[in-house]
Amino acid sequence: MVFQVTNSPFDQEQVDLLNRLLPRLTESQRIWLSGYLSASSVAASAAAAAIAPAAAPAEAAAAPAAPKEATVLFGSQTGNSSKLAKKLAQRLQEQGVQVSLASMNDFKPNALKSVSHLLIVVSTHGEGEPPDSAIAFYEFLHSKRAPKLESLQYSVLALGDTSYEFFCQTGKDFDKRLEELGASRLAPRVDCDVDYDEAAGEWIDQVVSGLSVPASGGSAAAPAAPAAGGAVESEYSRSNPYSAEILENLNLNGRGSDRETRHLELSLEGSHLRYEPGDSLGIYPENDPELVAELIEAMGWSAGEQVTVGKSGDKLPLGEALRKHFEITVLTKPLLEQIAKLAPNSGIAELLQAGKEQELRAYIADRDLLDLATEYALKGIPASEFATILRKLPPRLYSIASSPSAYPDEVHLTVRAVRYEARGRVRKGVCSVHLAERVAAGDQLPVFIQQNDNFKLPADPAAPIIMIGPGTGVAPFRAFLGEREETGASGKSWLFYGDQHFATDFLYQVEWQRWLKDGVLTRMDVAFSRDTDQKVYVQHRMKEHSRELYEWLQNGAYVYVCGDEKKMAHDVHQTLLDILVQEGGMTPEAAGEYMAGLQQQKRYQRDVY
Repeated sequence: MVFQVTNSPFDQEQVDLLNRLLPRLTESQRIWLSGYLSASSVAASAAAAAIAPAAAPAEAAAAPAAPKEATVLFGSQTGNSSKLAKKLAQRLQEQGVQVSLASMNDFKPNALKSVSHLLIVVSTHGEGEPPDSAIAFYEFLHSKRAPKLESLQYSVLALGDTSYEFFCQTGKDFDKRLEELGASRLAPRVDCDVDYDEAAGEWIDQVVSGLSVPASGGSAAAPAAPAAGGAVESEYSRSNPYSAEILENLNLNGRGSDRETRHLELSLEGSHLRYEPGDSLGIYPENDPELVAELIEAMGWSAGEQVTVGKSGDKLPLGEALRKHFEITVLTKPLLEQIAKLAPNSGIAELLQAGKEQELRAYIADRDLLDLATEYALKGIPASEFATILRKLPPRLYSIASSPSAYPDEVHLTVRAVRYEARGRVRKGVCSVHLAERVAAGDQLPVFIQQNDNFKLPADPAAPIIMIGPGTGVAPFRAFLGEREETGASGKSWLFYGDQHFATDFLYQVEWQRWLKDGVLTRMDVAFSRDTDQKVYVQHRMKEHSRELYEWLQNGAYVYVCGDEKKMAHDVHQTLLDILVQEGGMTPEAAGEYMAGLQQQKRYQRDVY
């Protein structure tokens, strides 16, 4: 978007200011600004009416009501909560509601006392924990400093995954705590599984209905500002994926490696899909045809039998439905509860009894539907009944490994094929092995862009960055450095990378070396855990260079961590705390506060899974 003096009511100084500001606004800032301007317009109209000559009684009755206000807060790890919060904010604006939209990380908790309507969209991370961007607000609300909120109305949309024990726990915690503080519900909390679109849409409808300004209550908010530069909005999304052609599908590992890491390049030409370094690509995969055939045989079904998929009532042959539509590799407690009702004599109900939580947790940890069908003799349950309880096959998200500036109309991925043996069968990652074994250049994949505002390069190109990404966790850092090379960013950069063997597992080695030579990458430290008698990981390299790393932090460096959440990210976090204690002379408590401050400043960002 570029303003010209000749076609606008602004003078040249105002035009210059607008042209500097508008292209830099995020989507949430544009939504907030348009809502603010709309509310200001309504308030100005009301003020003008107040000083105008007294109107006739009938005219006075039509005076616009003051607009309602709502604060929409989101806590997001992968971007789903952020996207839904923005959708809610847009809907509310269209109904004349003045909206303040913010990440929980950017919201000042003390402002809660002045909020009349609070709408929370939050995911659950790990084992029932709040996402990184929600931690500070979550802790404040659960502390003694949290204010009484008797005048507040609220509602919570919780995102989660029923395959995890603490499903939607963060949303449940927020809902319960706000009630304890005296707030009242504008609409009941809704808990969403990985296929969240329909449930989230119903919650948004309820909230918008509860907050909408009556038709006589003034004009609706102005539409959100168009994308900077007049970019065309893409019609493709999570619910309407784009069929992207595969340009390349290569194995990055050398001969002799026991790992297979695929480098995929896909075309986005003509889709108008746009992304930034730090975003992810969603892929709708297909289940392994061999696993589908084995499951059909074990259950005594026919692959050609028609079954209903989705709430639309569409019919598909069972074999196709199991391959493309239903999830069959993950067991959840809700699924077992439903199967126990279909097969009351199977013994599954005993596994679900109180007191057997540990046994249930261990059973579903690494088994799939075929295991359950054979171990509990489920053969004979009609496919038409069984299909009604299976959840939709969810998309898989992968950190994008390319810079859009360096590769226009393309998106690159780094995906490690997951294969392992358990209980006499080879287990395969649904999407990773689909990409490794069953698609090639020229084929197409249904994809969408998943924005992640919580994993972005610094706005200041001179700011130093520290990137920690072992294995495929290095993917977004290839995007970061590619972007910094294209934009000429001057800030220093330091990469910690690790894998098993230098000779066979050094992903993108030639590119890192070129960037080191050209000065795009200032420094790189590597750890190959199987090349020495003692296993060495990235956190060990961090400790070896603790003094320099601490100095980088003190000089304003941004820290990025990508990869395994359960082990690697935890160890890296602890190593950073140890470095602050060792090199900064801090107490453990002070080090924790320092790290929390980095997160608040968005100088410590994680893309972990």
